Amino acid sequence: MGLIDGLMGNASEVDVADIQQEFAPILAEGETVQLAYKEIRDLYLFTNRRLILVDKQGVTSKRTNYLSIPYKSISHFSVETNGHFDLDAELKIWLANLAEPITRDLKKGKDVVAIQKTLATYIV
Repeated sequence: MGLIDGLMGNASEVDVADIQQEFAPILAEGETVQLAYKEIRDLYLFTNRRLILVDKQGVTSKRTNYLSIPYKSISHFSVETNGHFDLDAELKIWLANLAEPITRDLKKGKDVVAIQKTLATYIV
């Protein structure tokens, strides 16, 4: 990922094998990373059991928040694209008993189809 892309909020796909090894201490037995995206310092991990949103906070990134969302807690999701020439998309994920969705912008170059397929595989 280029620095310019990162500063503009573009998430880029990360090597799953590297992420699997890095996050092995917090993954459950038999849990594997299916997709991983990095946006500046934050990560979105799609495993075979849950979605993990990693939010590195502060200037030094010493403080990190791990939001673990089991797929069974996701009631529905949507991906809105802006058309063929503008490949930006918006991912919305609704959790059971919450009115407002978790929203993430996906910039061009992201495999929106793979994200939808992964969510559909584990939610539906």
